[in-house]
Amino acid sequence: MLTWILVVPVAVGLIGFLLPSRIVGWWALLGSLGSLGLAIALVAGFDSGAVALQDVVDHSWIPQLGVSFQLGVDGLSVFLVLTTSLLWAAAILWSALQYPDRPRNYFFMLGLAQTATLGAFLAQDLLLFVLFFDLMLIPFYFLVGSWGTGDRVAATIKMVIYTAVGSLFMLAAAIATAVLSAHAIGGVTFSIELLRQVPLSTGTQYWIFALFSLAFLIKMPAFLVHGWMADAYRACPLPVLVLLGGVLSKVAAYGFLRIVIPLFPDASIHFQDVLLIIGVLSILYGSAMAFTQTNVRLIAGYSSIAQMGFITIGIFSLSAAGGDGSVIQMVNHALVVAPVFLIIALLAERTGTEDIREMGGMAKHAPFLAILFVIVAMALLAIPGSANFVGEFFILKGVFETKVAIALIASIGIALAAFYSLRMYQRTMHNRLPEGTESREISWREAVVIVPLVACIIGLALYPGLITSRGQTSVDRSLAALCEGTYTAAGEPQSAEAAGCPPGVDPNPTPEAATTADGSTGYAPVEAVTAP
Repeated sequence: MLTWILVVPVAVGLIGFLLPSRIVGWWALLGSLGSLGLAIALVAGFDSGAVALQDVVDHSWIPQLGVSFQLGVDGLSVFLVLTTSLLWAAAILWSALQYPDRPRNYFFMLGLAQTATLGAFLAQDLLLFVLFFDLMLIPFYFLVGSWGTGDRVAATIKMVIYTAVGSLFMLAAAIATAVLSAHAIGGVTFSIELLRQVPLSTGTQYWIFALFSLAFLIKMPAFLVHGWMADAYRACPLPVLVLLGGVLSKVAAYGFLRIVIPLFPDASIHFQDVLLIIGVLSILYGSAMAFTQTNVRLIAGYSSIAQMGFITIGIFSLSAAGGDGSVIQMVNHALVVAPVFLIIALLAERTGTEDIREMGGMAKHAPFLAILFVIVAMALLAIPGSANFVGEFFILKGVFETKVAIALIASIGIALAAFYSLRMYQRTMHNRLPEGTESREISWREAVVIVPLVACIIGLALYPGLITSRGQTSVDRSLAALCEGTYTAAGEPQSAEAAGCPPGVDPNPTPEAATTADGSTGYAPVEAVTAP
């Protein structure tokens, strides 16, 4: 199934070149709905009690270099795959209704971008992950540079320079990890599971950790390495911005949980305070900038920096609660920011501007649009009762368990979120309607895209356990690499306290068989690794 989830989007895009341009958008929508259906089936068949990877695909790809085409899904990635498929379907439907210029090229790039993003979430081979991570940049380069607005060329060049530098550092780090582990493993391999079983020396972990972290922080983006964000957000087509802001940043956060902490546990502990400080600075800086901006795109963009800061401190609280909160918050933020950008598109169409100082009074003649927007705004500020509140609660709980001072400072971001969220809503929906501004209700063509996303926000608020119950075991397994020792000298499992595990982490999750055709559990047995 995972192979089909990857292949369908790009295959549909290629077939679109053979179809009349007037129907290629609807053909792309059909393909995206098929991919979404496969993702829903993947979640429906997911075994939340299994520790091992599920639906594993493992084929030798470049045996001379130890590279495999290895895919798998667990609690860290299963809902990110579903969220990715959902947002791509929404962006493609919105684009099909707008009929973009050069539709064959446009929808092919969207399909290629979806395949690359899903590949990053599913890859269980380190070099395969890096290749998918780098591939994401290519379609977005064309989507922003060819279909963007304003100074799109300069924005595209800046985005490419920032992210390409990070990607090159990550490629070097991945190759170094495999080569330096070869002696202990008995040969070069990029299998993430094999690499995590033979950690590198502490000093080596430090510099490789730094290279991976730089690449992921640029992609998020985080404070100090966010220079590409403002120009790219201003120039990006709004349906594409849904994907850029809603999904691509989550690949970076996911990389910390999937790769950085399990493979470089000593470095993760050593640099914990550094990443926490970067995270809390992202929260404060992003929130302050969102409050001072007048362009609605940038309000949403800087708020995303703040939200990714929360996810960063949750991950590097190095606690079970923080990790669980980060996983659910990745999904929450993607679901919230998508309708925000689409509503921005509606407001810009009606007012002819993206400046909130020239908006206002939209709620009088568009009450249903106002209701949708207020639900999204309440979720963005993490009002109690929303899934975002649950995610931030878990994150702050995890940070309070390990770093009280960081948690107290980060809590300021919650109050700041209320300021910029309510300010954005009030200035666009209420106050006086400016002269020459058209205020009309949301149409059914617009509602068919936005309403399902808002329904997902409400549904997840009613049952956030849908994600936390499936992600907890995988988060524990990722953080278990931080334990000093999971077994006694006699071979008996140790308690979390005796093993030196992070708060709330089970050091001995019991693997269960994965759902694979060949009966593989999806994880290499410990005996397969030769001791150094």
